[in-house]
Amino acid sequence: MYTVTSVNVNGLRAAAKKGFVEWLAATSADVVCLQEVRAEPHQLPDDVRAPDGWHALHAPATAKGRAGVSLYSRREPDATRIGFGSAEFDASGRYAEIDLPGITVASLYLPSGEVGTERQDEKIRFMDEFLPYLEGLRERAAADGREVVVCGDWNIAHREADLKNWKANRKASGFLPEERAWLTRVFEEPGAGYVDVVRALHPDQEGPYSWWSYRGRAFDNDSGWRIDYHVATPGLAGRAVKAYVERAASHAERWSDHAPVTAVYDL
Repeated sequence: MYTVTSVNVNGLRAAAKKGFVEWLAATSADVVCLQEVRAEPHQLPDDVRAPDGWHALHAPATAKGRAGVSLYSRREPDATRIGFGSAEFDASGRYAEIDLPGITVASLYLPSGEVGTERQDEKIRFMDEFLPYLEGLRERAAADGREVVVCGDWNIAHREADLKNWKANRKASGFLPEERAWLTRVFEEPGAGYVDVVRALHPDQEGPYSWWSYRGRAFDNDSGWRIDYHVATPGLAGRAVKAYVERAASHAERWSDHAPVTAVYDL
C-alpha cells in the first residue's frame, strides 16, 4: 500500500504550533503535500523544515507571507521540480513535484480568486497555462511508464455535491461555471483525462468536504467545500483502494481551516 496525503496548512508556522508536528509524526503517509505554507524555509522550525525520516522540498513564493507549497517523502526523490515552466507563476509558490519510483507526486496551490478583481484574472491566467502542462505531464509520464498524482488545493468545487451551500455560491469564485468547466476539461479532455480519486471512490456522497470557514459554525454544521483533490492518471486512480478526509474531532482540535485528504493506492 502507498499512501499520499495533501493538506492546505493555512500557514505552516501557525499549524506547527497547533498540532501539525504531532500529526506528521503519527501519519503513515509515504508522501505529504502541503499548500499555503506562507514561509521561507529558514523561517520554519527545524522539525518542520527537515523533519526526521523525511526528505523535504520547499517552494516558497517570492511574495512574502503568501502561497508556498512543500512535499515530504519518506524516500529520497529521484528528481525534483519547482514550477511548471511559467514566466509568471514559477516563483509564486504554487507548484512543485517529485519523482519517485514509478510515480510523480505534485503539490498544487491554485489561486483562490475573487470575482471582479485582479485576483480572479490571475486565477484564469494560471488555469490557462496549467492545463497544457497537465497534458504534457501525462504524456511524458506515459512515455516513461510512470503514473502521476497532482494533490492540493485546487480552489474549485466541481459539482453541486462538492459544497454544502451551492445555490448561494453560484456567482462566487470557486464555483463559477467557467471554473467548473475548466476542471471538467482536466477530467474529460483526451489530452488530460485525469481522475478525481476521492469522487471516483465516493460517487454518490455529499462531500466529503475538506475546507470549512472559520466564521460562524461552518465546521460544527459541516457546511464546507470539497476543493482539495487527488487528481491522478487513470492507471494510478484505478489502484486507489481508499480515500478519506482526516476531519478533526472538534473545532478546537483543528490546526488549519482545511483537513488532510488521504488516498491509499495498491502499488
